[in-house]
Amino acid sequence: MKSIYFVLMVCFLAFGTRVQAQQQGQGAASVLDQAAMDAVKKDKEKSDKDITDAKASAKASTWMDRAKTYQSIAGQYIRLDSMAATKAQEAYTKVVELDKDKKGGPGRLAKEAQEAMKSQAMYGAFMQQGVAKFQNKNYAEAMKSMIIAGEITPTDTLAPLYTAIAAQQIKDNATAKTQLEKYMTAGGKDATIYGSLAMLYRADNEIDKALATLDKGIAMAPTNKDLSNERINIMLATNRIDEAIEGYKQLVQREPNNAQNIANLGILYDNAANGMQTEIRKLSEETKKGGDISKKLAAQKDALDAINGEITRLTAKVKKEPKNADAKRQLADVTKRQADTKAALAQLETQAKEEAAKSSSTAGNEAKLADLMKKNADQRALAKESYMKALAIDPANYDANFNLGVAYFNDGVEMKKAVDGMDMAEYNKRGKEVDGRVCGKFKQALPYFQKAKSVKEEADLVENLTNLENILKQYEERKIVCVESK
Repeated sequence: MKSIYFVLMVCFLAFGTRVQAQQQGQGAASVLDQAAMDAVKKDKEKSDKDITDAKASAKASTWMDRAKTYQSIAGQYIRLDSMAATKAQEAYTKVVELDKDKKGGPGRLAKEAQEAMKSQAMYGAFMQQGVAKFQNKNYAEAMKSMIIAGEITPTDTLAPLYTAIAAQQIKDNATAKTQLEKYMTAGGKDATIYGSLAMLYRADNEIDKALATLDKGIAMAPTNKDLSNERINIMLATNRIDEAIEGYKQLVQREPNNAQNIANLGILYDNAANGMQTEIRKLSEETKKGGDISKKLAAQKDALDAINGEITRLTAKVKKEPKNADAKRQLADVTKRQADTKAALAQLETQAKEEAAKSSSTAGNEAKLADLMKKNADQRALAKESYMKALAIDPANYDANFNLGVAYFNDGVEMKKAVDGMDMAEYNKRGKEVDGRVCGKFKQALPYFQKAKSVKEEADLVENLTNLENILKQYEERKIVCVESK
């Protein structure tokens, strides 16, 4: 989504154009009727003079005349005084302060002033003052004027909307958010504004508020793609993959022939699978480590048993042949080996106990690993299925072709690990058969990379395709028959 400034500026300029047109029209009239313009100027000059006179400034009527004069300037001739609305409001406030009835309550002029300050005319005066300030790039003063306009008419949506625009210009996100919230509360129906507020929340890392705002906008405009995509982008950025997947499922349901949405859903499934890899690797290492220690412990115990048997034999021989120096030397060597083996055994037993404690605290690691690996495989399968569906709709979809190529390439890499782990005897027995299936996976990736390249040449794609072609050439030179499978 675009910055709130660019999203809303069209509306703002439209309002400013109306104000300017009004002023130009009224300005043209004043040119034709110079007397009217002169009268406004004279009224302004007289009012400015009257409030400096102690006797005149003590009268509520003086301030009422001033309020009406400056309200007129704000509404029709704002260029005569850029703060006319503020001065009108100050004058009305002074009327209320000075005009009291016999009981100390507001007098007739005070009541009139109170009504005037809540009127649509004063709302318009402050809005026009704010627009003029904005056009002169005095954003802080523009905000002040339009905030007052919003307070005069709390149900209005324009004032908070334009205040938010001004706030954005001076990077006052707090005010921008507050004003857009007022826009929504007042019943604003532009879904774009909900997206703009969500962006502000996201910029300040208020993710839950951003999502809640988008949800409101989507409820109001269910077909708005920008809001739905922004929601998914936020969930991806905050690692809420499952929610992002559900969001894209809904998009696919709404637009079943949108190949790009289906390809994006596949990418999300791949991301979910990738997110499991760290935990899978950790559990695999822990399981393997425990098994390795058990094997080493068993081997060390067997070695100690053999050494003990040798000591028994050599001890008997020394007793039988007390002068046999060679037997005594052998017994001393074996006795030293016994001590070393016992020490190594004790260390392994300690490690075994530690691993046993870990195993008990993380009981079911093997079951958890198996479950995680199944989920991982399921997500990979769903990703491939999504890419295939996207290509059935649009065979030239770049993302679907590229990612399907990557999927088959990675399958080949994983299968090759089994071949690399074989010793010579095992390889001679079944290595070529497994190698044929590995080659088959690599070969399955080739047409997808080639198709993607025909659509768009990107560095990652070109590198992957070059590596793949080199790998397939090596299999060909080794006369390995590639066997493709699903």
